[in-house]
Amino acid sequence: MDRSNTKQRLLDVAERLFADSGYHCTSLRKITAEAGVNLASVSYHFGSKEALVEAIFERRLQPLNEERLGRLEVVRVKAAAEGRKPTAEEALRAFIEPTLHFRDSAPGARYFLHLVGRALTEPDDAVRSIFFRMIGPVFALMFQLLCETRPDLDYNQVFWRLNFAIGAIARCTFLPEKLPVVPPGVELEPGAEKQITMLVDFLVAGMEAP
Repeated sequence: MDRSNTKQRLLDVAERLFADSGYHCTSLRKITAEAGVNLASVSYHFGSKEALVEAIFERRLQPLNEERLGRLEVVRVKAAAEGRKPTAEEALRAFIEPTLHFRDSAPGARYFLHLVGRALTEPDDAVRSIFFRMIGPVFALMFQLLCETRPDLDYNQVFWRLNFAIGAIARCTFLPEKLPVVPPGVELEPGAEKQITMLVDFLVAGMEAP
């Protein structure tokens, strides 16, 4: 196994094991054993366990963040060119569509979403702090755009409405298996396009409420 394959294998196996068992409950020995490499390979390629999980987030979030930032910037530029404010639907759709399509974008994407779910719900800050730092620029631009869509609201109201939106998105993408009560016949994963429509309709109503 060459060095590039070793690094990729470590990322894939660690992503799956961190998602299944959590960051602190997954040892480097278990990762390297399942990857079929020696323990020293983690130090060689990443330097530490924390650097390994950070590399997992960089691999998945960097392209996703670039797409979301690009689409949010298009919303801003288009609205300015047309001499109007951006709409809540435009801003929310620019964020939500890449996020929900990501789930089916690549092998291992679902493991990563489980890892994000753990970062959001488990009490330890080790993984969560990495995630929040990496999504900071996207959150900031989204917040700015939503403030422009609702200049009648103060920053606190927009901030909390955006956080409510992020919570709803997380429920759909990261944590569907953790829903407390699921009545018979309910689709937990109705498909990206259907979920996008339901989410956008729901969240636009919230952002546009008085």
